[in-house]
Amino acid sequence: MTSTPFIPDVFIYDTTLRDGTQREGISYSLEDKIRIAERLDRIGVHYIEGGWPGSNPKDVHFFERVAKMTFQNAKIAAFGSTTRKETPPNQDANIQALLDAQTPVVTLVGKSWDLHVFQVLETTLNENLRMIGSSIAYLKGKGKEVIYDAEHFFDGYKANPAYALDTLRAAEQNGADVIVLADTNGGCLPWEIEQIVHDVSKQIHSPLGIHCHNDSGCGVANTLAAVHAGVIQVQGTINGYGERVGNADLCAVIPGLQLKMGKNCVTDENLEHLTELSNFVSEVANLPHDRNQPYVGASAFTHKGGIHVAAMLKTEQSYQHIDPQKVGNQRRSVVSELSGRGNLIEKSQEFDIPITTEQANRLLGEIKELESKGFTFEGAEASVNLMLKRFQPNYLPPFELIDFTVVVENRQGRGMLAEATVKVRIGDRIIHTAAEGNGPVNALDAALRKALEDVFPAIREVRLDDYKVRIVDSENGTASAVRVLIDTKNGTRRWSTIGASTNIIEASWTAIADSFEYALVNPKGHSKDLE
Repeated sequence: MTSTPFIPDVFIYDTTLRDGTQREGISYSLEDKIRIAERLDRIGVHYIEGGWPGSNPKDVHFFERVAKMTFQNAKIAAFGSTTRKETPPNQDANIQALLDAQTPVVTLVGKSWDLHVFQVLETTLNENLRMIGSSIAYLKGKGKEVIYDAEHFFDGYKANPAYALDTLRAAEQNGADVIVLADTNGGCLPWEIEQIVHDVSKQIHSPLGIHCHNDSGCGVANTLAAVHAGVIQVQGTINGYGERVGNADLCAVIPGLQLKMGKNCVTDENLEHLTELSNFVSEVANLPHDRNQPYVGASAFTHKGGIHVAAMLKTEQSYQHIDPQKVGNQRRSVVSELSGRGNLIEKSQEFDIPITTEQANRLLGEIKELESKGFTFEGAEASVNLMLKRFQPNYLPPFELIDFTVVVENRQGRGMLAEATVKVRIGDRIIHTAAEGNGPVNALDAALRKALEDVFPAIREVRLDDYKVRIVDSENGTASAVRVLIDTKNGTRRWSTIGASTNIIEASWTAIADSFEYALVNPKGHSKDLE
């Protein structure tokens, strides 16, 4: 028995590898582009725009590589512009580069705004129509599927609707498979997009697509509005990467189409990998993942307010617009001074650490007292895990601090030097160690590690990954309290601990000691360790 093939209502055209690379700070290697293309295909994207083969050698090499690869869902598209003015397509180097890319799909960009025709191309309106029509006809004659991107279409339509429509007719009459209307400057609002798409669809009978930039913060909304008006292809990038403030974010567009509008574009199973894809692309781009990104951000389904969490424990629909698992995300609650007892109860369930109502009330009071002194626990879930464990009557910490000393000296011939001594109790043993470091925190870390690793050899695999210090009350100058947040890694596991004090060494010790204790009492981690 054969399964029914998946037929999308809206086709997804991804331009992360071309338009997305125009974001400041992004420069993918060839291998990066191949890896992203494979992930995009795996999630069910229908078109992957690989780059502009006439613009740089890297894109040429990309198309050479993908020509030898097999994609299950996606067609690879090469991007380029229409032929130059007064030049036939068969003599245009960029058009020939598109053919040399050997992709099944070619996406051509042309001008729809008369301002660009006169002031950018410096040609006539009729010559621009010839450039569009002849380029498409030439590539169709070579057996290509041609997608025509009408650049600046909405601005052009507002300025000169008759001519803007003429550019689309030139594309339609010469065989364009899809005509994509672009809000290139990103300045339109959703009701403008919907009305103009509606007007265009009465006169242009080719399938329509939409390509929106996000300069007015409406990239996703404009894309959804265009689909509501009848377009069948949406273009965008993963995480909204792109020039200036970016493109329409496909990580919001896809679930918006599928879960809100009932427009199928990928399978439900593939949709569950959307958060994973979003994180993967940000990692390859070497950019921090946006925690507040809709649908796929780490905070997208995170609840902090006590009354919110209390309601969530009764029914998840009370403060969530969708089930986060549908996009591969998960619900979280964070513990803070704004928390109620429900936050702690949910957190105890998440960590599988039983807690009574009376214990939750006591712990909540302790957390609020600590936060008044500069602690903040919403970004330090390993510290919360330990606080819950310490409320268990049978909990025995793996080690106990007796005392520590840190000395910082400027030694002749050696410069600045830090030395720490640590005395800890492990069971019936008292261990006293010393270590040097390039600073007091590094020395403390080394001394504690030295004290623990003979008894707990697994501690050798634990590494401090990040160290952040923030002044809590700067008005007190050098007497201000400081907050120290430490990220620690063990292989693929990563967790965060917190310390706060008017003494930066004490704050650092608290965070370091918690990070080691967490590693020892949670050898397999928990569901909120970052992978």
